[in-house]
Amino acid sequence: MKIAIVCYPTFGGSGVVATELGIALANRGHEVHFVTYKQPVRLELLNNNIFFHEVHVPEYALFHYQPYELALSSKLVDTVRLYGIDLLHVHYAIPHAYAGYMAKKMLQEEGIFIPMITTLHGTDITLVGKHPFYKPAVTFSINKSDIVTSVSQNLKDATLELFDIENPIEVIPNFIDVSNRENNFTDCQRSMMAKEDERIITHISNFRKVKRIPDVIKIFNKIQQEIPAKLLMVGEGPEKEKAELLCEELGIADKVVFLGNSNQVDKILCFSDLFLLPSETESFGLAALEAMINKTPVVSSNAGGIPEVNIQGVTGYLSEVGNISEMAENSLKILRDSEILAQFKENAVGNAYKFDIKRILPLYEAAYERALQARFKNAH
Repeated sequence: MKIAIVCYPTFGGSGVVATELGIALANRGHEVHFVTYKQPVRLELLNNNIFFHEVHVPEYALFHYQPYELALSSKLVDTVRLYGIDLLHVHYAIPHAYAGYMAKKMLQEEGIFIPMITTLHGTDITLVGKHPFYKPAVTFSINKSDIVTSVSQNLKDATLELFDIENPIEVIPNFIDVSNRENNFTDCQRSMMAKEDERIITHISNFRKVKRIPDVIKIFNKIQQEIPAKLLMVGEGPEKEKAELLCEELGIADKVVFLGNSNQVDKILCFSDLFLLPSETESFGLAALEAMINKTPVVSSNAGGIPEVNIQGVTGYLSEVGNISEMAENSLKILRDSEILAQFKENAVGNAYKFDIKRILPLYEAAYERALQARFKNAH
């Protein structure tokens, strides 16, 4: 198949999932074309089956905000024409499904019928999508997609609750490529980040308010009062500066390391004993899954799709959003005893294997086949 993938090319979960899905599809012999405004961060190497098409948005004084959707839909039309694309797979309802639908309609005028699969990731539904300004466009985009998938059951339920959806929604969970996560780091020495007697706690995110970054700091503060510990904060975003100031106020700045964005996530998690994810909401909790595949148990909120990944008392613990004291106590339950910690680590990696891309990829391929069959019906 020749598949055009539209995604955000950033460090966010949807961009990572879309990119790794494309790479896996290419490895299975499909021809994959990424169409976005910048090469995705996880797309380190193009191969014979992977292509990248940059969307350029010309600047005109007439526009206060440059119309990315218009440029994207035009680029999709050109890409389909030039490369004989079989189907579009767009990640995020808006603006991507909206632009994809416009491309479909333009191509239909030429007698080209191309199906579109839309994958819902979270904030396109729970944050942006339910805003009154965008709700009609989101509803339209989902209903005009040929096939709709959701990365968790929780997100599917939220979509059906918030929008008047006519299309069926299939849950295809996020995944992890187990073959790329088997750590053989010869320099995986804890002494690089912490003293021998210190536990290492990690948080990775885009440092937005929804991630509740102050909660991460406060949970860690309670942990380090009971046992020696270091906190690794990975990522960039609007809440980072406040987090640094909070560390100063609490007198723990020397125990917290801010590492910025990194392509060495697996290596960082190799050091870690615990992952903190106290988010206000998560459609799936991909960061938790990446921690678990690296044998790092998770203490998290029970928000959104996280309980579908982090299993209470098995791979970590879940608490109500904002319950800092309980999260800290749950962390200490795991960290105080080395044997208990070792068991949680094994449980974490064991559950992560359920989300191996080898199990998830065939679900997407089956969805593509159904979309192609629908295309042939429409064309005749």
